[in-house]
Amino acid sequence: MPTKRPSFLTRWCPNAEWVLLLVLALEIAVFAIAGDNFLSVENGFEITRLAAEIGLLAFGLTLVIKTGGIDLSVGSMMGLGAVVLGASWSGLGLPIWIAATLTVVLGAAGGALNGLLITRLRVPPLIVTLGTFSLFRGLAEAATGGYVSYTGFPSSFLALGQNYLGGFLPVQFIVFLVVFIALWLLLHRTVFGRELTALGFNAAGARFAGVRVGSITLRSYIICGICAALAGIVYVARIGQAKADAGTGYELLAIAAVVLGGTAIAGGRGTLHGTLLGLLCLVVLQNGLRLSGQPSEIAGLCAGLILIVAIALNQLWNRQQRAAQIASTRPLSNNPNATSSDFDMKNSQVALIIAAILGGAVLIAASNIFLARSLTGSPAARNASGSPEPVAKKLVVAMTPKAKADPYFVSCKQGADEAAAKLGVDILWDAPTDPDPAKQNEIVEAWITKGVDVIAASCASPEAISSVLRKAQQRGIKVITWDADARSDARSFFVNQATAQGIGSTLADEGSRLAGGEGEYAIITASLTDANQNEWIKFIKERMAAAHPKMKLAAIHPCDGQRDKAMLEAKNITRAYPNVKSILAICSPAVPGAAEALKQEGRTNVKLTGLSTPNLNREYVKDGWVQSIVLWNTMDLGYLTVTAAKALHDGSLAPGASSVAAGKLGSIAIDGDNILLGKPFVFTKENIDQFKF
Repeated sequence: MPTKRPSFLTRWCPNAEWVLLLVLALEIAVFAIAGDNFLSVENGFEITRLAAEIGLLAFGLTLVIKTGGIDLSVGSMMGLGAVVLGASWSGLGLPIWIAATLTVVLGAAGGALNGLLITRLRVPPLIVTLGTFSLFRGLAEAATGGYVSYTGFPSSFLALGQNYLGGFLPVQFIVFLVVFIALWLLLHRTVFGRELTALGFNAAGARFAGVRVGSITLRSYIICGICAALAGIVYVARIGQAKADAGTGYELLAIAAVVLGGTAIAGGRGTLHGTLLGLLCLVVLQNGLRLSGQPSEIAGLCAGLILIVAIALNQLWNRQQRAAQIASTRPLSNNPNATSSDFDMKNSQVALIIAAILGGAVLIAASNIFLARSLTGSPAARNASGSPEPVAKKLVVAMTPKAKADPYFVSCKQGADEAAAKLGVDILWDAPTDPDPAKQNEIVEAWITKGVDVIAASCASPEAISSVLRKAQQRGIKVITWDADARSDARSFFVNQATAQGIGSTLADEGSRLAGGEGEYAIITASLTDANQNEWIKFIKERMAAAHPKMKLAAIHPCDGQRDKAMLEAKNITRAYPNVKSILAICSPAVPGAAEALKQEGRTNVKLTGLSTPNLNREYVKDGWVQSIVLWNTMDLGYLTVTAAKALHDGSLAPGASSVAAGKLGSIAIDGDNILLGKPFVFTKENIDQFKF
């Protein structure tokens, strides 16, 4: 009998990819109601921009995972590729497109290294790529010292990540589309694709069938490495900066998209268009939550939930398939067609994934209902007949600190909230958990689409964020920066807590005073690539050389803005450099972290100063483990930023102004386009109890 041709749905959605279409439709329906401007054409193309880098990684990973392998090194290869691109162009003087070609060759070589170790030495893919995950990132950090970044790329190259064709189509979408089509044809319409599928289902059986298992595996990893290098190139073009931490954590999102798209972790099963749908589900979820005013953490929560559900269902699928194979060798029950529980599993997949999305939808709906009731439910909001009065639209100021979890910025937010309540302003407050220029850019992009009135940014990287802030200005959004500046043409004013020279000089003077004017000192910073902290370090060095020549710098250690890591780094410093007399910790969590290290080690001979808030260090200051803190009133910084944002929007603050009225702060002086909060203040045991922030 002739074989019955499979249905259209079976041929194109062999792994129930149609479920993701339902999920995508549900997301669109929810965010069309909850998110501002979500259904705009502009936002549709912005979603493709957000998907480009993760998508390139996911497409390459689809081939690798379908073989039954894994590649955890793709994010690190992005970082190494970014550094090689920058170093080749800036250091070696190669034309930018030659440097980009060299980066792609590097990606192929990195993929080949993974493939050869797996096929020749028979080392499991997880172990190999876990090793190259550290190797590639370590090479990138070693090449840059962990802090060097490359900027100033030619506009012809930046156009790849920042420009639009016809004013609406992102240029990187073309790269994304070309790679998708090429790999789709390779995977689904060639002998290579069929052999790769056979390898994933049963490597031993494929080998007996004449499939060159080693060659197919090697080529899959090479393609994956090339895709990672391309993602690194697009990343650099988008943010305008090449540095060693590019792509950190991207491998997890890419794997999530692949697994959600139906590709089996065990191999053999999966489609590239399934990966595309999985990617879109994640990116639309992230974009929609931001446009609906929800914190970025919820996107991570939902994405993690979906990934866990997808992996669990994949394991259930494998168990059911094995059970079906065993059952097929036995006499069937009364139902001659009962060969598997495939349909039941897919219904479970539908139910669980939709439940996750509905949970997010309920959260969004509840928050919007609460907001609506808060605006219309009060007596003041109703007229004499009892019906709600039309509520005037409030000014929306979107503020992004460098890192949401940093206690320094938490205290800034208290001042911002105070000013917003007094001035009748709505505040949107969002940022990455750790300083990440690419993620900060994505948040600002969402605010541009949402149509906020003013954006106030503390910039993780001036080069990375400036292009996005310029775009906001072109869309009629007022832009100011605070705490850490962008390029001057990307904003109207900078709310300057203190000059970099003033901060650096004060820290240097304190460090020298505590050390008795001579000896070694060390610095603990948040990140070796943090722009304004590197500026402070520059002025610390200059001040030490000019005013305290007997002070010698022993080391600079990063703590990633984490208290626990600062404690570890302080211990490392005191053990590796026993002659260090003073430590300068120049980010908020680093001071209490270093203080705890000195306390545990009993190092009363090492003195500690730095930038932090009184509340974080009060007990350490009183107990003598922290001798002083250099800072400004962080709550006043947040208060001044919101006040200046409203004044800029209202027109009472304009270029050329010499001062601005700042409510309880009085009249604040302006120097050029810098709104000056004041000089740094030194907190000590004698005065710290006067301050409660």
